Amino acid sequence: MVQHLMGGAPQEGWAAAAVRSLLVWAGSVGADPADSTDRALQKRLMVALSVGLLPMTLLWSVIYFVAGVPWSAAIPGLYTAAAPVNTLLFSWTRNLGFYRFTQLLMFLILPWLLMMTLGGFRESSVVVIWAALCPLASLLIEELRRTLLWILGFVALLVLSAILQPYLTPASLPEAFVDWFFVLNVGAMITIAFVLLYYFVGQRNFFQERSEMLLHNILPKEISEALKAEQKTIAAQHDSASILFADVVGFTPMAATMTPLALVELLNEVFLCFDGLVEKHGLEKIKTIGDCYMVASGVPRARPDHATVLVQLALDMRDAVAERTFGGRKLAFRIGINSGPVVAGVIGRKKFIYDLWGEAVNLASRMESHGLGGAIQITRKTHDLVGNDYRCEAKGTIDVKGADRMEVWHVIGRKAAAA
Repeated sequence: MVQHLMGGAPQEGWAAAAVRSLLVWAGSVGADPADSTDRALQKRLMVALSVGLLPMTLLWSVIYFVAGVPWSAAIPGLYTAAAPVNTLLFSWTRNLGFYRFTQLLMFLILPWLLMMTLGGFRESSVVVIWAALCPLASLLIEELRRTLLWILGFVALLVLSAILQPYLTPASLPEAFVDWFFVLNVGAMITIAFVLLYYFVGQRNFFQERSEMLLHNILPKEISEALKAEQKTIAAQHDSASILFADVVGFTPMAATMTPLALVELLNEVFLCFDGLVEKHGLEKIKTIGDCYMVASGVPRARPDHATVLVQLALDMRDAVAERTFGGRKLAFRIGINSGPVVAGVIGRKKFIYDLWGEAVNLASRMESHGLGGAIQITRKTHDLVGNDYRCEAKGTIDVKGADRMEVWHVIGRKAAAA
């Protein structure tokens, strides 16, 4: 729907093209770079509706004038003259509140005045139905409290019309004219209301889908769904998971020789490469801190092959780095992996992330920081899980801060399949 109204379609008709052009233009009137998505949509709808009515109000004015009711013709003519001036004023001042109020007031009052000049509900072909645009538009672009006031105003005018009906003088219009204008008024009003709601719902769905996509890029789907359902601390114990840390060798001295922009572009290129590999293996990227890249396997969805698939990811990362340059530079990475129980979840209320805690996480980080450039260093726990599938070279024991001396292995590659 958004493509049809905003982006166009290869086989769109002239009506769809006209609506699309109107919406594109309306989005530029009174636009402000600081506008939120909701405010920009409110402005676009208000301008598109206000300007989109001009061909009809001009036509109604001409028809009523030809039919011999000049006072009635003057009322839609007044809107035809006032709305462009008001829109030009809005494009200059960007004062949405004033523009919205004056346009909604004209939507409400002018159809009622037109009905009064024509002699009431029947004689005016129920032209007062156009006043319903006021609360409808308000519902889409204002807060609910103000919309209720416009609805009360619309109902009050209907009640007043019924009270004044016996005292009104009917206009001398042919019966067929009254009947056909009834069809035009009701048909046009329903069509405009449908298009307005169709566009609004489509835009809302578009922005909602985009928000969902951004949320799912930040948090695992299960976690984002849980957060939307209830704002609370989310944490879960995972008894068997694997964690990977990857870090650029010699990053600090390299960064000192680069401009901040070049450094960010280099890291972005690296992480985009890694992101593709993580997605390929169906794993969970946890976060990046500076040049450090953290991935988890087995959270939030348990999987029995969490260690083997993470080691395969590490090998793919090592190969990708060896085969190409980033920012025109050859890079080397230290990669560390450990397996064990972790706690995973989201804490805090603002700018939260999905994170992992536990000794298994700390040891994975130590495997990276105590590793060698180009090596994939793993602990005994990970080796016990992947030793049957991957060739690993024992590297003895190393001192690890906060722990006893630990046995470590370097992953060489996948073992050849048995003949």
